[in-house]
Amino acid sequence: MARTHTVIASPLGDLLAIADDGVLSGLYFERHLRGPKPEEWGTYDESDFEEVRRQLDEYFAGKRTHFEIALAPQGNAFQQQVWRLLTEIPFGETRSYGDLARQLGDVALAQAVGAANARNPLSVIVPCHRVVGADGNLTGYAGGLDRKRFLLELEEPAERKAARLF
Repeated sequence: MARTHTVIASPLGDLLAIADDGVLSGLYFERHLRGPKPEEWGTYDESDFEEVRRQLDEYFAGKRTHFEIALAPQGNAFQQQVWRLLTEIPFGETRSYGDLARQLGDVALAQAVGAANARNPLSVIVPCHRVVGADGNLTGYAGGLDRKRFLLELEEPAERKAARLF
């Protein structure tokens, strides 16, 4: 397997992008809680990341609401299942850990969903930032709560933003 990496600038700081055989397998913020060690990054190569860079730029500019990028996150079967559910949370909406556990058929899985969410290797693109506590409060985010808040505000529908002004 050929692993490559690059760094992509964003309004939230640099993002480390990692690809395995040309397919995006990781996207991490600076000081990401569970990011890979430098020796795991692979060779520096910009060529595998042109489309990722373009789509992220469009997202941060408010012109993209979902990503169309081939993904190869590495995790166990349960993590993969949770990460798939994350991609189904619509832009501008949130779900609780319990909501996702119920989708999996067992509300008792809420903590396990939280643990899988925390291990999401594809920040922003697999939108783990859209998962909040049962009371709607922001809870842990491997990139930091300020970044989570920024992403949720970026995705907030205009009518909801306008309603907050009054």
